[in-house]
Amino acid sequence: TSLLLMAGIVVAVGLCRRLTRRRLRSHPRLCTFLLEMFSTFQICACTNELCLLGNAEPKPHTGLTLTYGFTVLHGLTLPGSTCNPCGTLQPMWGGGTSVKMGGLKIGAQFVAAVLARVFMHFLWRLEMAEPHFGALSQGCSNPMQTTEMQAFCIELLFSVVFQLTVLRVESINPKYRVHLIALLITMLVYAGGNLTGAIFNPALAFSLHPNCFYDKFWSYTLVYWIAPSLGKFLIFYVF
Repeated sequence: TSLLLMAGIVVAVGLCRRLTRRRLRSHPRLCTFLLEMFSTFQICACTNELCLLGNAEPKPHTGLTLTYGFTVLHGLTLPGSTCNPCGTLQPMWGGGTSVKMGGLKIGAQFVAAVLARVFMHFLWRLEMAEPHFGALSQGCSNPMQTTEMQAFCIELLFSVVFQLTVLRVESINPKYRVHLIALLITMLVYAGGNLTGAIFNPALAFSLHPNCFYDKFWSYTLVYWIAPSLGKFLIFYVF
């Protein structure tokens, strides 16, 4: 049921993106906002559901396989979208994208993060699948299972590795590039998922753990917003 739910989200987002491109070509800003919002919504909604399947047996093989599979699916179905505020900062800082357009995309990503969380809570209330039972009573699931400084360093390191890899594989055929990036993300999740969740995406982190940001705002902002953004700036300045 969870897999069908995520597949339905991917199909619905694909239809919305196609309709947006057809009907809003004469409104580039609105078109850009909606495309980025739909794309980020897909990633956030599917990842929320994947988090519930992380404890499925056999562990951790099931969770890692699903992570790899859906990362490839996102890469193939969401071309042209960054879905990550850190990825949007690079063209802004380099002058390839205006500040207004970059801010528009980042705004769309956080709007999508909130909408995805609300949408998944609505579906979890319906209890269509076994993992949905009790999902709403978890509150802050506290993904940080280590000290704040160690969590900061892990998210910073993962962000640097991820962004550097994305830069290095830009010249590779997109069909193969998607699998390389998916493999990297799966490896990072395996390496640090039990410590910080290995998120390195501020919008996704906010969608997955909004209650944690409410309870420990500065701590979670430092680890899940500032650390990946700092990693992006380090890559930009070095390369």
